[in-house]
Amino acid sequence: MEIPWVKVVGDGGQTPAIKSSLAEESTIIGRVGIILLSCGTGAWRVRDSMNTIARILGVACSADIGLVTIEYTCFDEHQSITHSLSLPSSGVNTDKLAEMESFVKAFEKEGAFFSINEVHDTLDKIMGKKTNYKPFIQGMAAALACSAFVFLLGGGPIEMLCSFFGAGLGNWLRATLNSKHMTLFAGLAAGVAVACFTYLVISRGLELTFNINIGHEAGYIGSMLFAIPGFPFITSGLDIAKSDMRSGIERVVHAVTIILVATLVGWIVALASDLKPDKFIPLNLSPLALMLLRLPASFCGVFGFSIMFNSPKKMAATAGLIGAIANTLRLELVDITSIPPAAAAFFGALAAGLLASFVYKKMGYPRISLTVPSIVIMVPGLYMYRAMYYVGVGTIASGAQWFINAAMIVLFLPLGLIVARIIMDPDWRYSG
Repeated sequence: MEIPWVKVVGDGGQTPAIKSSLAEESTIIGRVGIILLSCGTGAWRVRDSMNTIARILGVACSADIGLVTIEYTCFDEHQSITHSLSLPSSGVNTDKLAEMESFVKAFEKEGAFFSINEVHDTLDKIMGKKTNYKPFIQGMAAALACSAFVFLLGGGPIEMLCSFFGAGLGNWLRATLNSKHMTLFAGLAAGVAVACFTYLVISRGLELTFNINIGHEAGYIGSMLFAIPGFPFITSGLDIAKSDMRSGIERVVHAVTIILVATLVGWIVALASDLKPDKFIPLNLSPLALMLLRLPASFCGVFGFSIMFNSPKKMAATAGLIGAIANTLRLELVDITSIPPAAAAFFGALAAGLLASFVYKKMGYPRISLTVPSIVIMVPGLYMYRAMYYVGVGTIASGAQWFINAAMIVLFLPLGLIVARIIMDPDWRYSG
């Protein structure tokens, strides 16, 4: 049920927030936390922001944070109040996240001058802010990201073209259903099915019309990579690193469930249409040409994912530049050294985290709004799908090998960000 926050204010709306009752102060603290949680950020950032507000208001706060719920207790000299807040579903909104971080910083500096009404009015505006992009633009962002993703995986122009239309139509449908508050898995399954089917129709049409190689059908996996749950995957690792086990476990289960639904739907479509996740047809590019093409492809992929996360264009472009450097570094390490892909993923994520910290100090963008899009393109969606496909057709050994390869990379990606945060963020470096 929607919480009528305006009724909580009562007759004391003009009272300075720092002189209000514990009940009113605790609602402000909780409301800040639940809005941040709705943006997709991790438990540590939510708790840190709640503690910042609590310190300014002169109360102590203890919070237990999950994927979509917060239970917290506020204490002052005389009493304590416990609240439980929840969200209808989990989501990602980097634009709203940046607004909330700006609000917390402003409250930290000038909170003594804010009245209760002013606080709630500001939070109302942030909560009521509409998304920056309609479903059509989100579909185009997925089309751009997934076609770039396919090239980075080894696909060529034919695979990129088919993935562009497949991912675009699939994510447009998913975004449209999400805007109508359709349940998460229904929208996800419908979007992935449409993406794979669209890829199939276009590739078969090209085969019949232009007699292209049937091997280009292997790129159909790229059309469904918009379903990769980058935020819950990465924030789960960060939360576990800070001993927020409840939030970390809930987020990783949520991410794995999304992956399972997406890969199972893709597997069913593949069986029904005789698609197979074979290797891509070689492009035969020189190492220099490949590196030079990886830079813009990585930028486009990260930019597209950032738009899908509702980042403003300038923030998305900044994340794209970080991703272009970090992801190209990762791929080049695999190609020109003996470093295994998992270790290369660590260095790519570390580079993304360090660059995001420098940008944060200069431009103020939330680190997670830059790092997650820049490394979600490193998440081995191809490996995950192949693991599910081979297990589904009974080739257990191949499926297990692909699963282990995917798991190793997924483990090292948040580890790279963790090391970067320990190096660059003194607040995150300590447990207290």
